[in-house]
Formats: sequence, C-alpha cells, structure tokens
Amino acid sequence: MSALMEMPEVAECSIEGCGYNHDHGCHAGAVTIAGTAGDASCATFIPLSTKGGLEKVIAHVGACQRGECVHNDQLECAAPSIRVGAGPEDPGHADCLTFQER
Repeated sequence: MSALMEMPEVAECSIEGCGYNHDHGCHAGAVTIAGTAGDASCATFIPLSTKGGLEKVIAHVGACQRGECVHNDQLECAAPSIRVGAGPEDPGHADCLTFQER
C-alpha cells in the first residue's frame, strides 16, 4: 500500500464505550489491530466518555499486528474494510470482527 486512501476503512464500530466512536463510526485517524494469538483486538480502543478524534473522518486500519490473519500482508490489512465490535469473551472489549485465522 502506498497511500492512506488504499488502506482499508473501519466500516463499522459497535463499541459504544470508546472515545473515538460517534454514532457507530470510528473517528480515529487510523486504528491498530493488536492482541494475542486468536484475539485480534482494537488497540486504539479507549474507554472514555469524552469523545475524541477527528470530526469528519472515516477511520482506516493503520497497522495490523495479527500475522496469522488471512487479511494480513506484511503487517498491513488487505481486507476491503473491517468491522470492530464486542469480543467473544468480554462485551466491553473491542475486537476486529473481520479477523480470520489462516
């Protein structure tokens, strides 16, 4: 990838408790997907009632640390877009719902 416009968009975020989430839209400039094996969490998630980020933005995936995901290409996300939502273990935990293990 060579430009921000080529980076996958965060098409949806259903985590209400994140300071970057405004009306199911992520307003961070870019998100990082991190976590441990089998858990692709949104490392940009910040549990604050204060709203932050950019007012008019469609967030993109800036980095993906989940090398075992089928969409990961040299630590960049190659999915057309991603969805962020509640993790299976903890509903207040933000996960990349597009994650698919190889």
